[in-house]
Amino acid sequence: MNNKFDISLLVPVFNEQESIKILYEELKKNLNDKYSWELLFINDGSTDKSESLINSLIDENKNVRLISFLKNKGKSEALNIGFKNCFGKYIVTLDADLQDDPSEIPNLILKLEEGYDMVSGWKKNRKDSFSKTIPSKIYNYVLRIISGIKIHDFNCGLKVYRNKVVKVINIYGGLHRFIPIIIKTNGFSNICEVPVNHRKRKFGFSKYGSSRLFHGFFDLITLLFFNKYLNRPMHFFGLFGLLFFMVGFAINIFLTYNWFQGIWINPHKNPLFFLGILLLIIGVQFFSIGLIGELIVRFNKDKDNYIKINE
Repeated sequence: MNNKFDISLLVPVFNEQESIKILYEELKKNLNDKYSWELLFINDGSTDKSESLINSLIDENKNVRLISFLKNKGKSEALNIGFKNCFGKYIVTLDADLQDDPSEIPNLILKLEEGYDMVSGWKKNRKDSFSKTIPSKIYNYVLRIISGIKIHDFNCGLKVYRNKVVKVINIYGGLHRFIPIIIKTNGFSNICEVPVNHRKRKFGFSKYGSSRLFHGFFDLITLLFFNKYLNRPMHFFGLFGLLFFMVGFAINIFLTYNWFQGIWINPHKNPLFFLGILLLIIGVQFFSIGLIGELIVRFNKDKDNYIKINE
């Protein structure tokens, strides 16, 4: 693939009208003399003047583009559509709130050119409240342990990728928090980070509330499940199915043995009878879910045989 630009800049926007023109001027100042670039704004259902301001920039610069959602879909969806519609050799993501410093982009690109697949910014001196920084430190520590990726800031908005990396990933929900892990599971393990300047928010307010902690936890569970068991669902459901079935079977063998010894099964006085039957049923159900999952995976893989690739 021949890239039209050195850099594609992807900027999700949600009600950031005060910041858009300032960000554009900062990007021009730091990139014009070094790279050819395109700027793709993804308007995530803004209700202020963000869209009209971006359109005015498009009139000024033909390399500025806009994708607009009719309603707010979230940062992951915004980045995902941006990844699929960018044409630069290198892809840069940054937030529109001016907390990410555009002057750091050349440093990140220089690091990427050393042979890395992705370089993430590290907000080492983060200009946010303790309600954000403390949970973030815990969250990043847990992700380092789980993923084995030795970076300090998984969710920094300022990141640089090679084009081929972003073209193979698919993110939704809140999975933008785990992009380094998703990239690694897709075979791009050459990941590093560079400390970057982080600035205080000048305008507006953060769009993320305390609920992001719970959302992040559930998104992490989803990510871990799909990364490990997406192509072999029977390994997950079959394990639990076997466990439940064996325990239920053992309970019923025990009750049957007692019955032969003259100890009658009284369901009203001995709930083990119902528990054993219940566990047998649950075990069979888990096996069934695993088999259905295997059929779905096999069906989708078989479809690949009918895809023609022209090169």
